[in-house]
Amino acid sequence: MRTISTPSDSLRFDGAAERWFDALPIGNGRLGGMVFHALAHDRIQLSESTAWSGGPAEHDVNSGARANLDRIRQALFAGENDEAHRLAEEHLLGRPTSFGTNLPLPEVRVDFDGEASEIGRVLDIGQAIARGRALRDGVHLTSETFSSRPDRVLVHRLDADAAFSARISVSETVFPLRTTVEGDTLVLTGRAVETLHSDGVQGVPLSIRVRVIVDGGSIAVDGAGLRVADATSLTLLIAVGTGWDDADEIREAAQSIAGAVALGYAELRERHVADHRELYDRVSIDLGETPEPLRSAPIDERRRRYAEGGEDLELEALYFRYGRYLTIAGSRHDSPLPLALQGLWNDGLASSAPWTNDFHLDMNTQQNYWAAEVTDLGETQEPLLRFVERLSRTGRATAWEMYGANGWVAHTVSNAWGYSAPGWGMGWGMCLIGGAWIALQHWERWDYGRDVDFLRERAYPVLKGAAEFFLDHMVEHPDDGWLVTGPSDSPENWYLSETGRQCAVSMGPTGDRVFVEAVLRMVTEGAGILGVDEEFAARAQQARERLAPFRIGRHGQLQEWLEDFEEAVPSHRHTSHLMGLFPERQIVPRRDPELARACEVVIERREAAPGWEQTEWAEANLIAYYARLLKGDTALVHVRNLIADASESNLMSYSQGGVAGAAQNIYSFDGNAGGTAGIAEMLLQSDGEEIELLPALPSSWRQGSVTGLRARNRVRVDLHWSDGDLDHAVLRADREVPVRVRVGEDVTSVSLRAGEPTVIRASRDGVAVER
Repeated sequence: MRTISTPSDSLRFDGAAERWFDALPIGNGRLGGMVFHALAHDRIQLSESTAWSGGPAEHDVNSGARANLDRIRQALFAGENDEAHRLAEEHLLGRPTSFGTNLPLPEVRVDFDGEASEIGRVLDIGQAIARGRALRDGVHLTSETFSSRPDRVLVHRLDADAAFSARISVSETVFPLRTTVEGDTLVLTGRAVETLHSDGVQGVPLSIRVRVIVDGGSIAVDGAGLRVADATSLTLLIAVGTGWDDADEIREAAQSIAGAVALGYAELRERHVADHRELYDRVSIDLGETPEPLRSAPIDERRRRYAEGGEDLELEALYFRYGRYLTIAGSRHDSPLPLALQGLWNDGLASSAPWTNDFHLDMNTQQNYWAAEVTDLGETQEPLLRFVERLSRTGRATAWEMYGANGWVAHTVSNAWGYSAPGWGMGWGMCLIGGAWIALQHWERWDYGRDVDFLRERAYPVLKGAAEFFLDHMVEHPDDGWLVTGPSDSPENWYLSETGRQCAVSMGPTGDRVFVEAVLRMVTEGAGILGVDEEFAARAQQARERLAPFRIGRHGQLQEWLEDFEEAVPSHRHTSHLMGLFPERQIVPRRDPELARACEVVIERREAAPGWEQTEWAEANLIAYYARLLKGDTALVHVRNLIADASESNLMSYSQGGVAGAAQNIYSFDGNAGGTAGIAEMLLQSDGEEIELLPALPSSWRQGSVTGLRARNRVRVDLHWSDGDLDHAVLRADREVPVRVRVGEDVTSVSLRAGEPTVIRASRDGVAVER
C-alpha cells in the first residue's frame, strides 16, 4: 500500500542558494540538475551520466606485467618487500592513454530584471520537485523544477502574479561548446574533452537543447541567449543527448524536446510524479517526533543544531529517505551508466582532482548501491549490473594479458568503457579484487529476488568468470600451504617494511581473502542451484577450504595483511579487511566473538590515531559495521557523524578537503546511500535463512516504525516498536518460504505462506507467531 507524502518528505530552506551545497538536486537517472534560487537569477547546473571525456582503449596493461609477476611474488615471499614494491611500480601499474572522467555540463540561467527581496526554497523528495518562491519588484514568482524519466527532459516552470522579464542563457563550461539560437530554442553542441585524465581529443559528442515557452509575453534573440518580456509564465524544457555507445546525440535531444512540447506542462508533471512515487512510496520510516520549534526550522538550521549535539529524530529519518530519493533520482532501470563517484551531480571538483569522477571499485561504487535491495529499489541496480557484465568482458583480456589467467579481473577504477587494468599509482592501483567486489552486487540481486533465470543468465556467468580468474591466479604460500592472491594492494593503505619503508603490495591481503571466499562460495552455491558445473564447483570449494584464515595481530586487531605489518598510516580511512563483517557475513559476532572484537579494535585504533581520515563513506561503513556488531548506540554515533560532520547544508555527503589530495570538500554520493543502508541494517538483518528484527536499535529510538523493507529470499518486512522493544512485525512472501525469525536471543522457525501476512510479536516467553 502506498504511503502519503507529508512535510517530513521535504527539505525546506529560507533564503537564496548561492553555493553548490545550498542547491537542490534533481535527476531522472541520466540527466541531473542542481537548482539554485538566487537573488538575481534562477540557475540549473546540468550534469549527464554519459558526458565522459576519454574513450575505450585496448593497451592499458603494462607490457612488462606478466613477465615480472613471478619475480615480484618471489620477492614478497622472501620478505624483500622494498624490492617487490619497486618492481611492482615499474612493471604492474596501468598505463591508460585516455581514461577520462565524467564532466560537468553548463548552467542554464534565468536572469531577472529585478532582484529578489524574499526567497524560499523546498525540495519535495516525495514528488521529486524543487520549488522556489520569490518577491521581485513587487511581483510574486513561484517555480517548480523536475527531471522527468518518462519523457527524458528537465523542466523549469515559473509562474507570476504579474508580468515579468528575464534573459535565458547558458553559461560556459569546462570544455568548448558551440551555441546557436533556433527560434525559441538554444542549441549547444560539442565534445566532452579535457587534458587531465585523457588526451584532450577523445570524448563523447553531445547536444544540449533549451526550449523556451511563455504565456502572455514575447521571446527575442539576445546575443547568445533569449530575452523574455512581459510574461506571466515561463517554461524551460531542457534535453541532453550524447554519442556514448554510438547514440545519435542530436536526434536524441531533439526528439525529447518535441515529445515534451506535445504533452504540455501539466501532463509532464503528472507523469513524472507518478513515475517517482511508484518507487519512493514503497518504504516509509518513523523514528519519533522532533519537538517544536526545531521541527519547523529550515533544514540547514536543523542540521546545524544537530551538529551541536541536539536531538532530531525526524532529521535522522529524513536522511534515510533522502538516500532513497537520491538513488531514485540518480539511477533507474534504463539509465545508461550506474552512479559514478559523485552520483549524477557533478560539481567539477572530482573531475579536476587527482582522482576522477569515475567508478571506484574498491568501495565507493559498491556503497552507492548498498541501499538498493533492502529498501526495495532493486531495479535501480540494473545499470550497475549491465556495467559489471561489460566489465566482465573487457576484464578477460586484462586477466590473460597481465596474469596469464582465465576468467576476468578488474582493479581499482573503471570508466564508461569498462577499463579493467590496474590504476596508475602505487598504494591504490593494484587492488586485485575490484571486479570480484563489484560482482557481489549480482549475488545481492539474486539473493533478495531469488529469480532463477537471473541467476542462470546473468549472475552465475559473472561470478563464475571472477572465480575462474582466482582459481588460475592464486599460488600456494611456501610456508603455510594456503592459497593466496598477489601481488595486490589492501585498498588504499600502506604498511612499513622491515627497513621502515612504506610499501603497498603484498601477498594475500585480508581484503582479497574476503572477496575470493565470497565468489568461490557463491559460484559453488549457484552451480548447485542450477545443477551445472559439478566439477568446477568442486574445484572452487576445494580452493575455498585452502584460503588463509582471518588472523588477529599484536594489537588485538584483525590483521589487514597476511603478515602482522605495522601500518604506515594508522589513521587511514580504508578498512577493506572489515568487509568480512559487512557486507559479507564471514565474521558474525555470535559465532565469532574474538574476530568480532578484533574488528572493533581496528575501528577504535583508526579513530584514535592522530589525523583520522573521516570521510562520508567511512562513516557510512562504521554505521553498518556497528549494526552488524549489534551495537545500536554506537552505530547511531556514526549516523550523527555522517549527518553533522560529513554532510552539507543540503544534506549531500562530502569527502573532506585534505583527504586523498583533495583541496576542499568534494561531494560524493556514497555517504548518502551508505548511510541509508546502514540505518536499514540497524533495523533489519537477513542472510537468506534467518531474519533478525531490530538487531541494533539505539536507545534513543524509543518508538517508531519502518514499512516495506526487504529481507533476502523475497520476504518483505514491516516493523513497529515501542519503549525500545519490538511491538510487532509483519512478514510477507509471494510463495511459501521457511525462515528463522530472531528477536534478540529468541529464535523461532516460521513457514511463510504465499500472499498471507505473518505477524511476529516479542513476549516474555519468546517469539510469538500469529496468522
